[in-house]
Amino acid sequence: MTRPEAGAGTAGERSQDHLRLLAHFQEAGYGAVTPPVLQPAEPFLELSGEDIRRRIFVTQDASGSELCLRPEFTIPVCRHHLAHAPKFSAPSPSAPQGADYSYLGPVFRLAGDEPDEFLQAGIESVGRTDTPAADAEVIGLALEGLALLGRSDVAVRLGDMGLVDALLDALGVPPTAKRRTLRALAAGRSLDAVTNGLRTEDPHAGLLAAIQGQNPGGVRAFVEDVLSIAGISRVGGRSAGEIAERFLAKAAAQASGGSGLNPENRAIVDRYRAIEGDPDSAAAAVRALVQEAGLDHPPLDAALDLFEERTGFMAARGLAVERFRFSGGFARNLDYYTGFIFEGTAPGAPKLPLVGGGRYDGLLQHLGSPVPVPAVGCAVWLSRVAANAPSEKDATVG
Repeated sequence: MTRPEAGAGTAGERSQDHLRLLAHFQEAGYGAVTPPVLQPAEPFLELSGEDIRRRIFVTQDASGSELCLRPEFTIPVCRHHLAHAPKFSAPSPSAPQGADYSYLGPVFRLAGDEPDEFLQAGIESVGRTDTPAADAEVIGLALEGLALLGRSDVAVRLGDMGLVDALLDALGVPPTAKRRTLRALAAGRSLDAVTNGLRTEDPHAGLLAAIQGQNPGGVRAFVEDVLSIAGISRVGGRSAGEIAERFLAKAAAQASGGSGLNPENRAIVDRYRAIEGDPDSAAAAVRALVQEAGLDHPPLDAALDLFEERTGFMAARGLAVERFRFSGGFARNLDYYTGFIFEGTAPGAPKLPLVGGGRYDGLLQHLGSPVPVPAVGCAVWLSRVAANAPSEKDATVG
């Protein structure tokens, strides 16, 4: 009997496919977990990308604490890990031991043409220190899982936020400019707004000039009072206090003569973003750019070595790396990625990932771990896998 085409079959048959995918992850050692649907809103508002922040369903408990319906699984799984994983004994500072997790369940995001509730399955590998092997395992299990669901026609796109981070450090980009640049890259925005010397007028220039040198506590109170009078508690997923902090940071940057990339560094970053090709040719192109730019920075060399090691581990798993496409301009709209990132899409729908994921080595420390914890994972959009590819205008990122 031939396998039905993607999108065919009854709901029961599709459910069996979902369970088969979860079993595939569990057989690889990823134990199933089901984090609560209701989650504290703050981690998502602080650590998710702008796209998700705008689309979270937020509510309050009896004490007034903000909760949300989980918009994705990575943060809930990491919170579960911190709460339930056994701890290392002394002299380690009570860091949780590593563990591998799988999941299958609904997530919730305000959307336009797509459902506000949809199913995701995925895996998260927390605590492994063999970084290139763990990265290769996650993408390998993801693509094998899609093949189980009848989707072997997947175009794979790769990126590396670790390379970008190391490149900005090698260029000596100041911390504030680096943060703004990384945010712009993660959101897929132009770097025009973070480049020094451009003749662009900040719409808040007058306010920024007025608050330069003012008491930070007074500025925060002023912003909170103005929003309170207007009946606004959050703007774009940010609290009044967070908005005030952003104004203070921008005012300080303006007072010091700017907080963006200088034109020379911008040109090098743009050259990096233009690099595309299979992983081996892309690595060679990045090395050539580093040499031409005269950058002598051991962490950047180490990031390139890691990139090439990962490619080797992916090839060793039998993945067709020569068909993968690295893009220096590729990013996923989540702020917590720190390294390798990837997406798999169906032909004809490059903006609608069937699977996406990457490495997020800093996330667990943001959530309360006493030390950094390496982690990598991915999520599969089950409705997109099962359905015929929708039109590009329905695309969402996440």
